[in-house]
Parts: sequence; C-alpha cells; structure tokens
Amino acid sequence: MRQTSDRILREITPLTQSDCFTLFTREKSGFDFPLHFHEEFELNFILNASGARRVVGDHMEEIGDIELVLVGSNLQHGWFTHKCVNKEIKEVTIQFHKDLLDEKMLRRNQLSFVRTMLERSLRGILFSAETTQSLAPRLLNLSQKHGFDSVLELFSILHDLSISRNMRILSDSTFNNIEQYTYNSRRVEKALEHMNSNFDKPISLSDVAKLVSMSDVAFSRFFKTRTGNNFIDSLIEIRLGHASRLLIDTTHSIGEIAYRCGFNNMSNFNRVFKKKKNCTPKEFREDYNAVGSGTRVFI
Repeated sequence: MRQTSDRILREITPLTQSDCFTLFTREKSGFDFPLHFHEEFELNFILNASGARRVVGDHMEEIGDIELVLVGSNLQHGWFTHKCVNKEIKEVTIQFHKDLLDEKMLRRNQLSFVRTMLERSLRGILFSAETTQSLAPRLLNLSQKHGFDSVLELFSILHDLSISRNMRILSDSTFNNIEQYTYNSRRVEKALEHMNSNFDKPISLSDVAKLVSMSDVAFSRFFKTRTGNNFIDSLIEIRLGHASRLLIDTTHSIGEIAYRCGFNNMSNFNRVFKKKKNCTPKEFREDYNAVGSGTRVFI
C-alpha cells in the first residue's frame, strides 16, 4: 500500500504484527518503485544490476553487480534503473519489525554488535562485496526455510552481518534528524549536542573542549576514540546533512544554503560537498529532484 507525504512516498508494508518478518524474491528487468520510507527495517540484496542507482537518505551512487544494504526505520530509500541494461536482475528484500529485538534484549552483551548495527542502519549500511558474496546463498535460500527455522536463520544472518568488516555508512546523520548513537560518554554526547545545535555558527575544537572541561589535545584524542571520526570531519558531516536537506526541500540558492549551514565561502562548500558526495551541490539537487519527482503521481 502506498501513501504520499509531501514528495516522498510512505509505504505501508504487508508485514503484519503476527509475523516476525516478510520476504520477497523477485526477478526483474528494472526498478520501478519510487523513493519511499517505512517503519520496518529492510535488508535488500540485489544481483546483476550494475549501473542502477541507489538512493538512501542523502546518499546517491551507482551500484555494482552485487550489493547488500540494510535500511533503518523511516529512512527514505530506493533503487532506480538509471544506466542498468541487464534484464535478469535478482532481488531479495527482507523487512522486519523495528521491535523484533526489543531494547532490553539488545542491551545484552551477546547482542552488542547487532545493536550497534541497527543503530547505524538508521543512516543506511552498505556491506562489503566479500560479505555479500559469502551470505548470498543463505539470502537466496531463506525463502525455503519456514517457521522458527526461518527466524533463527534471519537472526544468524543479522549477527554475521553485524560482525562483518568494512561496512559503510551511507547517509549523513543530520539529514533525517537521526539521534546520535549512544557513545556511553556524557562528554561526547554533550559535544555532539552542541555541534548539532550550533552548526550554522563558527565552532572550534577549543570551544567544544572547553565546554566539556578537557584540554584540546585530550578532547581531540578522546573524541576520535569514542566516535571513530575526528572533530572536523564530524562537524562537516553535520553541516552537510543539513545542507542536503535544504537542497532537497527548499528553493534557497546554493550560496544561501552554504551560509546557513556554517560554510564560510562557496568554494569551500563546493569542494567539501563534492569530496563527500562525488557531485556538486547543484548536481545533487538536480539528481535528487529527478529521482523524487516520480513520487508525486502515486496515491
């Protein structure tokens, strides 16, 4: 079932409260479902679709011959034919409830990796080609399992994905106003809260270090250890997420958006944006609008 909400489609999936997950296996010659979102988590495996375009949050990219992506709850996403000419595309889509594993269970030590993966999937996760190749037979055969065996196999697949290497986060954290992960550090969370609230203003590492009562060097090291990113990269990611949202949802000029998101000049904004997203802000706006325009005709 499809419902429109502004420009992006809200999908009402066929997954009922009586089932743990639902699975679709399709063979197709192209992609015709519009950009959309839904409450359920989605694991999408695609084979033989080189040249198709993936859109997850504010991320856009051409895909290769094989890929596996985990999309979190209410994150807009879609795959589009784009340059794909293969007529034998295979797709396996698994959708499961966001409370399939409740918060108390996810806090158990044995599920810590799964919990972290599900948190990260709120921005979309692309798994490595090696991981995808190794799990492909199990994903393709999951429809052959039934009842409790199928649930056990899904849990096993999710666990194996959660401990896999080289997974890649796709969308910027602030694009969908996604809450930051739990870093088990009040200092890091206070710093990120300050950065998210003041991204449109000048922010220095020294200012934030002082806010959390640490020296510049100690805070820089501490922040990188806890988040995996250095301070500047995190600040840029926050600003780009807000900029991407404005590029899509408003008609503000690119110069005005750059200024509103804390970039001090246009050349710097263009350079940073292109480095992160492999396209200029203008190209991003045009490409995203072209992808999203098709959603308006669905009811």
